[in-house]
Amino acid sequence: MRVVLGVLLGFISLNAFAGAWYGLSGAPGVPPEWLAGSPFTSYLVPSLFLGVVVGGGCLVASIGVLRGSRFTPPLAMSAGVLLLGWIAAQVAMIGWVSWLQPAVALYGAVIVLLAAPLVSPPRPT
Repeated sequence: MRVVLGVLLGFISLNAFAGAWYGLSGAPGVPPEWLAGSPFTSYLVPSLFLGVVVGGGCLVASIGVLRGSRFTPPLAMSAGVLLLGWIAAQVAMIGWVSWLQPAVALYGAVIVLLAAPLVSPPRPT
């Protein structure tokens, strides 16, 4: 289960880094009108958050989980919750605009479900 969780977190971090790169390069093909009504006038701040916080958090959690560090299960759980929060905020601001949004939400839920047993203390027998 740790390997699956670690690989999934790594995949999400790569996806977040690619999305951040795309946004920082001007998000060609993405209508700037999507930002209307949001607190943002460009994709700069959301792209930085996606790359640094979401991507970076998932990468650190992935490395820790794959190495078997006892300190990273809460970080993995936090990364999944953060991913769900990222998508919830995105949908609240711009609406459902891509198939990636529900896919990433599903990944976030799976990460939370996989990390939960690692965070929970073992039950006495």
